[in-house]
Amino acid sequence: MGKKAAKSMKKFAASGQLKKTIDARRKHQQIKKRNANKNAGREGQAKQRVTESKKPEDKEEEEADEEGEKKRMTVDDFLGGGFMNSSDGEEEAEDVSEDEESAEEDEEEYFADDASFASLDELEKQGEDHMIELSKLAEKDPEFYQYLKENDQELLNFDTNADLDDSEGDDGEEDDDDPMGTAQTPILTKAILQNWQKSLLEHRSLRALRKLLIAFRSAAHMNEDGQVLAWTIDNSSVYNKLITTALKYTPVILEHHAPSKTLPNGKFKPPTQTAKLKALQKLILSYFQNVIHILSQLTDSEMLQLAITESAKIMPYIVTSRKAVKLYLKKCLDLWSSAQDNIRIAAFLAIRKLASATDESILDTVLKGTYMTLVRSSKSTSAHSLPSINLMKNSASEVFSLDQGASYQHAFGYIRQLAIHLRNSMKVKTKEAYKQVYNWQYIHCIDFWSIVLARACDAATESDTGRESELKPLIYPLVQVSLGAIKLIPNSRSYPFHLHVVRSLLHLTRHTHTYVPVAPYLLPIFTTVLAPSARPKASTLRPLDLEVTIRAPQQYLKTRIYAEGLVEEAAYLLAEWFASAPVHGSVAFPETVVPVVVMLRKSIKAAKTGGATKDLGLIKGLLERIEESAGWVEQRRKGVQLAPNRLGDVREWERELVTKLGESPLGKYVKVQQKTRERRRKLVDKARQGEHEIVADDD
Repeated sequence: MGKKAAKSMKKFAASGQLKKTIDARRKHQQIKKRNANKNAGREGQAKQRVTESKKPEDKEEEEADEEGEKKRMTVDDFLGGGFMNSSDGEEEAEDVSEDEESAEEDEEEYFADDASFASLDELEKQGEDHMIELSKLAEKDPEFYQYLKENDQELLNFDTNADLDDSEGDDGEEDDDDPMGTAQTPILTKAILQNWQKSLLEHRSLRALRKLLIAFRSAAHMNEDGQVLAWTIDNSSVYNKLITTALKYTPVILEHHAPSKTLPNGKFKPPTQTAKLKALQKLILSYFQNVIHILSQLTDSEMLQLAITESAKIMPYIVTSRKAVKLYLKKCLDLWSSAQDNIRIAAFLAIRKLASATDESILDTVLKGTYMTLVRSSKSTSAHSLPSINLMKNSASEVFSLDQGASYQHAFGYIRQLAIHLRNSMKVKTKEAYKQVYNWQYIHCIDFWSIVLARACDAATESDTGRESELKPLIYPLVQVSLGAIKLIPNSRSYPFHLHVVRSLLHLTRHTHTYVPVAPYLLPIFTTVLAPSARPKASTLRPLDLEVTIRAPQQYLKTRIYAEGLVEEAAYLLAEWFASAPVHGSVAFPETVVPVVVMLRKSIKAAKTGGATKDLGLIKGLLERIEESAGWVEQRRKGVQLAPNRLGDVREWERELVTKLGESPLGKYVKVQQKTRERRRKLVDKARQGEHEIVADDD
């Protein structure tokens, strides 16, 4: 027609979305026609009767004319640039029913990246209605169009994007007359990026943001087949600069044009729906999709951490899209369970940010996904994977502490699931049934819920806030499940499993000040090892790491190295239990230790008659500290009037005693043992990492 094609039209044709756009417009026309037919009424029926009364020849001619008119309308719409302007589409959408309109929005939510970018033109382009009318003029009035072509060429070549073309010329794009965009894809340079950055910083330009995110999409899909990209990136430094710029600048521009809201309780609300935000929504979702896609491609640790951190800032703008939330959560959970520590922490912070949404359904999805990812990751445990599993348990417990009301439902269901597995194992009593309980996943689940309840029901926190935690009723069922798991298989080969459960219960006891009777489950270890019939045999096996073992190998049974490890660990746990606040800080502590002292003395006496072992010294030292601490408590309660009818005075005396437990003989003994174990653990870690060829004490 002698009219130079606009650059936006060239880009759109080059993007490969032309066919999809034409199909989408045809679909709109079909919906409009269906609704018009439904509301035709009597006039439509009368027309139909008149049509039926006509001759077949006339009907065929009219049908041919109608088909030709439909085809001409479709081509006119395309040539008129209707696919660039959403005004026609909006007028048609008014005639469409609400159900069909919502269905189309769901379908077009992830329609195409380039289509979503094009929707932003409404915010900054003006005069396109005039351009559309001129382009349709060739069909409506060809004589007047020919007159304008000969006498007023400037009017026909009117370009609403003149300022855009100038800026694109500065960016380094070459002008061409190829209407279908078959020219070579332009190369992105640092100068172009700097121009975009300047526009973003100085003017918060949405047009510059649109260009930047189109280039970001090219970077995300640059190595994929079948992708039509707007830019070519042939320099690694430009690639890194583009990724960094898009990640850092996008949250700033969005916050400027559509600020989000943070509530006093730490939760966030999506920004208020405005015309500008509605036009930006598809752009944001498309960008977020590309971020999720590029998270799987980045290999640099710093760049990956930056991508996770900055993408979390876009969270308020995408929470309304369930698909985007699920995809992003899945990717973050994958990184949280398998990446390096710094990436794990960044992924967890993103998960925590997502859980802070005001939408409770999102929180439920996060809680379920977090727990299931933890369970799957803890299927097997080794010395190398244990630190990462502990990191996951501690971080996941924080998510479950955000909303205790929502967490209660999940915690109750999952603890009940543990109880069902235990009940089935107790009923069936087969090797396969026992494996449902005696496995790493069961151990880590018990430990995880102990950490969650210890954090949520912390005694110091409850005394400060003056209210009881909503999760506190779950302490009793968790303790019952844990003790039942210990009693399921009481043989010596399962002692490592018992020690794991005791550690979890001790953590729960220390923080919640809940009395849990642990001593009856530790004393069998002493009596078994010190029994006269259980004389340990010498072995050249290396010491068994009880922290990464739940069932002792057959070759370790009745060996000296295994017995010494069990006694050392059981003695430390027993001392730690006696030194805890609910036990040592009780007014009845001297009477509580009596059964344990009697049992330990009998075991020591039996071991002397059957042959002394090296473990006797350790047990004797522990026994002495327990008796000294019992005397220490008796000395302090002598000058106090304590009686059953003065329980208030008793509670006050116990609270004062708890503050001085570090001065007791047992408290000092536990501190020394903790330092020794920590120093030994650090030496073992250094040896495992190869930092020292010889493991030696630095002291």
